[in-house]
Amino acid sequence: NDLGMGPEFLGRVRLITAAASLAGIWGYQKYLRTVPIKDILFWTSIASAPLGLIQLLLITHVNRDLGIPDGAFVLGDDVGLAVLGEFAFLPILVLAAKICPPGIEAVLFATLMSIFNGASTVGTEIGAVLTKQLGVTESNFDNLALLNIICSLSSLY
Repeated sequence: NDLGMGPEFLGRVRLITAAASLAGIWGYQKYLRTVPIKDILFWTSIASAPLGLIQLLLITHVNRDLGIPDGAFVLGDDVGLAVLGEFAFLPILVLAAKICPPGIEAVLFATLMSIFNGASTVGTEIGAVLTKQLGVTESNFDNLALLNIICSLSSLY
């Protein structure tokens, strides 16, 4: 536990990340509602890759050299990704609501959520396989930076 983050701190990060998701919903409603969906999806995808690569600064402890505490760095990264996640997901829900025939809204929403959750599960499993293949364990972080690069760049596809 080189970063010294206990369960209490991580719980606070989850709480603040949930609040950031709500802020992302508000931001979408206020500023992005009239922006074309393809533009939102393009720019959130482009922005998420470098934001994911920022974790390399934490992995290599460069953030400490820059005077940014580990906790603040983790918090900022999670908040940014939560807001971007909402910006990327809400247009899909809006598009689905626009094209959905009357009377099957619940089925369409359930189908979308099933696809979203299934993709999340597949992504988690692929991440676990990559972690194992690269030999990253609780005590061996030699390939953690490479794992982070692969995961961040895969978000572009």
